[in-house]
Amino acid sequence: MLGRSGLSRTGSFRPENLGQNALHMIGNLCFTIFVVAVLVFTIIAATYEPEDPLFHPSTKITTFLTSTSNATFQSDNTVVRTGEDFMAANETAFATFINVTDVVEMKEASTEETSSSGCEGDSKGPLDCKDPEVFHLMMKEAIEHFKDIHFYRFGKPAPGPEENTCDMAWRFRPKEGKTASFYKDYRRFVINRSENCTLSVVSIGDYHSGVNARKKKKKNQKPGFEKTSGTQEQAVVALPVVGETVNDSLPVVESENAFSRGKYLIYVGGGDRCKSMNHYLWSFLCALGEAQYLNRTLVMDLTLCLSSIYTSSNQDEEGKDFRFYFDFEHLKEAASVLDHEQFWQDWSKWQKKDGLSLHLVEDLKVTPMKLSEVKDSLIMRKFGSVEPDNYWYRVCEGETESVVQRPWHLVWKSRRLMDIVSAIASRLNWDYDSVHVVRGEKAKNRDLWPNLAQDTSPDALISTLQNKIEDGRNVYIATNEPDTSFFDPLKDKYSTHFVDEYKDLWDENSEWYSETTMLNKGVPVEFDGYMRVSVDTEVFLRGKKQIETFNELTNDCKDGINTCNTAAS
Repeated sequence: MLGRSGLSRTGSFRPENLGQNALHMIGNLCFTIFVVAVLVFTIIAATYEPEDPLFHPSTKITTFLTSTSNATFQSDNTVVRTGEDFMAANETAFATFINVTDVVEMKEASTEETSSSGCEGDSKGPLDCKDPEVFHLMMKEAIEHFKDIHFYRFGKPAPGPEENTCDMAWRFRPKEGKTASFYKDYRRFVINRSENCTLSVVSIGDYHSGVNARKKKKKNQKPGFEKTSGTQEQAVVALPVVGETVNDSLPVVESENAFSRGKYLIYVGGGDRCKSMNHYLWSFLCALGEAQYLNRTLVMDLTLCLSSIYTSSNQDEEGKDFRFYFDFEHLKEAASVLDHEQFWQDWSKWQKKDGLSLHLVEDLKVTPMKLSEVKDSLIMRKFGSVEPDNYWYRVCEGETESVVQRPWHLVWKSRRLMDIVSAIASRLNWDYDSVHVVRGEKAKNRDLWPNLAQDTSPDALISTLQNKIEDGRNVYIATNEPDTSFFDPLKDKYSTHFVDEYKDLWDENSEWYSETTMLNKGVPVEFDGYMRVSVDTEVFLRGKKQIETFNELTNDCKDGINTCNTAAS
């Protein structure tokens, strides 16, 4: 057998077999290379984290920003994406939520404490909201009542206005939440105490009804009850918490000495004003990125000009405030920024006295890298009047693009607007599906969108949605159709809802109205088109099922006929 085996092996190397063997070897080698290539590609794809959320070179972004196309549903080119949209949901942080069993265990662990519920035979006496038994009851009832959210923290109850009421706050997140953020609610509980001192919850108030429990938790102050781990606590710090009290007062330099030791960057002029919000943010983040690269404080103008595409007057409107649309509290805590009015007041007081110098830059060819050695107190980039060469974002193009990264994580949406979103979702118990219906000018233009009008008609919607959404569901419709009665035929199958149903959340009696009026020095703030469509979009994005117009309601291309492949790329 050994002889045969040896003959077989040597036989395989006979001249007539060499070609076949070579083909086998080449085939095996090619297969091995293919497997290794697939493995390497898989590892890269799984671990790659882009440094900039807009995955296009600056030339493509420039083309996008200078486009004159008019998107009908504002998520196309109107509602800007901000830092929290690009944050990956930390499943470790979100996994540690409070169950009813946790409350039971907590109650059992505290049975040795004195817990008489303040009764002692007098069931008509005032309720002690600080009593552990009252606290346990309120937590248990909240968890059992709100079945579509997860609870992560409960604040200690505070007395309500009546003797049988207690207010309690909690941090939560919808069970099927897709955004990397937490929410805060505080509600009023009406509690009954029977003659034998047994406690029961009679009712739970509406969203944000428990105003006595609203107060923001101080640093190092322990909450009423929270399940935490080290990893969760680190993650929570970096996440938005919608519903907390907002402190977006302007930062102030502590002293003359601190101001004189500081290094500053300011952008002046340019053609960015009154452009779309996408354009504004792309330019602003370039300036903020350069300031961080140079380790300088960005001197920023908090006043905005709102583009006519968002206004009811169809005219550009000056006098808007950055804080109406973005989370300035987060920005000032995470980055070094100053309001330009305060800066120039301090500069005029101390510039000559302390010998502070200014370095003027009027050429875009002067890159941030060339400014890294500048010692002057203030670097001023001055932009000309010729568009598009005077756009701020030009600073971050070319060789700068790979050096200065836009700090998207520093800019979040206004928490006041997001609180309106949370209020709407809470009124729907975070248990609704959403449909985005684009109509408007696109539906009228049959040359570019030949089927859109028919595909978004009530009959077509009923036919399409019957296999996607169950009968009887709450359905939130985000749309640019001005007459919502157009969708009345859907009411036979669904409970339909629209953003205008919730105007009380921004009318003159609302929390949003009073806070923005105060922020605007006593002048009432209009709930403008950008705010409205931003809320509309964000409510849509929190639906359990989300049905989009293009690809799901119609086969027309989002940007017009024969553009589907282009849009996908």
